[in-house]
Amino acid sequence: MNKGELTKAVAAASGLSQSDAGKAVDAVFDTIAGAVKARKQVAIAGFGTFAPKTRNARVGRNPATGYQIKIPEKTSASFKPASAMKDL
Repeated sequence: MNKGELTKAVAAASGLSQSDAGKAVDAVFDTIAGAVKARKQVAIAGFGTFAPKTRNARVGRNPATGYQIKIPEKTSASFKPASAMKDL
């Protein structure tokens, strides 16, 4: 399912227009992304938890040349499904 299909499903389930459902879906995604960017955890009961995950800086190697490069620390989002989602 892609974002357009999700918007249509939300519109059908809620009785909203597709435009309003699209705004609602965008608002949910933007809110989750903003919270993770602010290094906060977002827990949705029965669905799962979105959390920031930090990867430490490390030394990597270019496979073509063998030259070592420094890879900086990076923060990304992680998702851990709730047990109800795992059971599906």
